[in-house]
Parts: sequence; structure tokens; C-alpha cells
Amino acid sequence: MTYRNAEATGGVSNAVLFGDLLRFYRETELLTQEALARQLHCDRSHVAKIEAGTRVPQESFAKTCDEILHTGGALLRMWRQIDWYPEVQHPDWFERRAEMDAQAVALRAYQERVIPGLLQTPGYAHALFSQIASGEEVEERVRARLSRQPRFFADEGPLYVAVLDESCLRNAVGSPEVMRDQCARLLEAGQRPNIRIQVVPAGLFGLIRPRNSFSLIKLPDGHEWVYSESLDRGYFADDPAVFARHSQAYDVLRADILSARESAALISDAMEGYEHHGQAPARRGDLDQEQLQRQQRRRLRGNRPRYPRRGAGA
Repeated sequence: MTYRNAEATGGVSNAVLFGDLLRFYRETELLTQEALARQLHCDRSHVAKIEAGTRVPQESFAKTCDEILHTGGALLRMWRQIDWYPEVQHPDWFERRAEMDAQAVALRAYQERVIPGLLQTPGYAHALFSQIASGEEVEERVRARLSRQPRFFADEGPLYVAVLDESCLRNAVGSPEVMRDQCARLLEAGQRPNIRIQVVPAGLFGLIRPRNSFSLIKLPDGHEWVYSESLDRGYFADDPAVFARHSQAYDVLRADILSARESAALISDAMEGYEHHGQAPARRGDLDQEQLQRQQRRRLRGNRPRYPRRGAGA
């Protein structure tokens, strides 16, 4: 991704400052861009673009450059101090949504098939984008996606409630290791005071499931938006009637599905499945023992999934 126009923000971008520092240390070591690129196992043009401030570097890039250029960790320290979000250019059709994420005071989302971008691990995002892109473009897209997350994972971050169809957990992306790490990320995120994750079980009948993924976004001025997207564009609506319909469908669905604690147990089960993926089938006695252990763990956690029965009365 190229960085945003520095003139629009009234000064030199952080990407340019980082590039200038990299150039200083490289020249101090009497290395050409090509020589540094060889040690980094990348193209010279990649180094040139970072030094020019037109390419956002990876954290691993900064760390390796520190080692090669004997900087004492200066580049990595600078990389970690920079808010890279303003440096990342999102696709034109997604730019507006990214700006809303940077301002939102509350975000409620319903997602099918794919883990929401705000909850994706680097490995999961990389595996997704590798299906439609290659080389540096994959890294750029991953960087853009991850740039939206820190605000929601910061102390006192905005409210984020994610309702995930179980297909998000079962749709295999990347590898069993990628999916295991992604499930672990969901469990970790759900422990934050401002984030709640609930799962819509695949086998739960009688639910009114939305026809597509969408987000309900509330901005600081109280303005509320419905956002959904197709393969290559996003759709926004701020009609109060449209928002009210989506909000009601969302709230009714949340009331009928697993709680956040019950959902965590389901996510844990999915994670265990990926941990044991590809292992030889266990004998019947082993399966019975594993089932007993799972039940004991759930009782200890106090959050064993209980699927609501519709029509039972209350």
C-alpha cells in the first residue's frame, strides 16, 4: 500500500521519516540498496520504496534491518512508536469504512463464512489474501487490514460486538495451525471488556438468519450507518428505517443464540479439533475418555454450551 498524501495532513509522513532513518543507517554501513536487499532476501525496489516513504514496512523488516545495520534496535523502536494507520491506503471502495472504524464509538457486526477483519490474525489474513493476490500485494493488503485493529484492542477501546455464524469457525483457511491460532485469537479478544463474541450454531433450527454479513456503526455525533459489502464494493445506508430493521434482526438473533461464555466453549472445541487435525483416529475407549474430559473441562469453566429450544415456553 502506498502512504497517504502527506500534504493533505500538513507535514511529512511517518513513512518518510522512517525511510530517511533507514537510509542514514544503510549509508553509514556503506551498503547500497541492492546490497541491503540481498541480505533481506527481497528486491532492491522494495528497499527503495520504503526509503522513499511510499511503502509501509513490516515489523520483521525493521527488526532485520536493525540486525544487519547494527542500529541497536533504533528502527524497530521507531516502527513501534509510529501509528501506521494513517500511512495505509485502503482500496478506494473500502476507504470510507476504514475511516468510520477510526471514529466509531460502537460497532456491532454479523459475519458469515469468514472471520471479521477486526479479529483476524496476520496468518489468517495472509492466507485469505493469498487466494486472490501474490507477492508484495498480499503483504500490503494484510497490513491494511491489521491497521484497523489496534483501536479496538486498546485500553478503553470502542464497543465491538461480533456475532459469528459457525461457518466462520468451520470454513478452513490456510492450515489447521492458522485456524487454531485464529480460534485462540477469538478467545483472547472475547476477554477484553469492550469486545463480545457470540456464535450462531449451525445445527440450531428456527433462527431468522440474515441473508448476508453486515455491520451497524455508531459515530461520535450519534449518526448510525448500516454497512455491507460484495466482492468488490461496499454499501452504506443511513436511512433510519433501514438501520432499525437491521438492528432489530441483529438483536433478536443475539437473544436466540449462545451467550458469549457458551460461544467461548464452542470456539474452544473448534480449536481443539484443529489441534488434533490429521491425527490417527482414536479407538472407541479413547474417544469416550476424551468426551468425558471435555465435559469435565466445561463444567469447570461453568460455560458448557446449552442450545436454546424454541417453542419450549418460558
